[in-house]
Amino acid sequence: MLVAVYPPQPSSELAEALLLAGVDTVSVAEQPEADDWAVAVFELADQPAAALRTARGLVEDLGVRVLVVVGRNQAGLLPGADFVSDFVLNPPDPVELRVRLARLTRDEPAGEIIRFKDLELNTATYQATVIGKPVDLTYMEYELLRFFVGNQGRVWSREQLLSKVWGYDYFGGARTVDVHVRRLRSKLGEERASWISTVRSVGYRFG
Repeated sequence: MLVAVYPPQPSSELAEALLLAGVDTVSVAEQPEADDWAVAVFELADQPAAALRTARGLVEDLGVRVLVVVGRNQAGLLPGADFVSDFVLNPPDPVELRVRLARLTRDEPAGEIIRFKDLELNTATYQATVIGKPVDLTYMEYELLRFFVGNQGRVWSREQLLSKVWGYDYFGGARTVDVHVRRLRSKLGEERASWISTVRSVGYRFG
């Protein structure tokens, strides 16, 4: 995957995340090679207005999909930027960045649809729907829900979920699992919150 990057010298955090995400990069300035780009990544940094103007021009002129990297205090700029396809917060997580970039590639695979009752999870686009309506999940909420759906009926301890979903190198405590379960229940809605049941003194069960 060839990813065009703006500015020519991105922050060390973005450069490292792109490297760990396993993508090849080129400067947005190299427009003669635009046909080879999978997507363009724009870091708003300290000149967000200029970055967004350049991104808009790129979308209008070349039809390239754009992902922006924003600071938390810059997220308010995005509602008016309808040409932006997706965004991540800075500093970006390499895994989330890789997933979001894959979603924006021009030849995106169809992926597998995982179903549970009226819930559908698309493993290629990382989109979740309930009765056909999108459910706005963060990357880790999606990953936890996908694990639950793929491992129904069994009781999982918080430590097991941390290991299976977050990975062995994650140092967060059990509260991380509780917070994500609470958010999933809320986003699934009152009628479906009971899909994730709490097993006292052990952990959680799905289904």
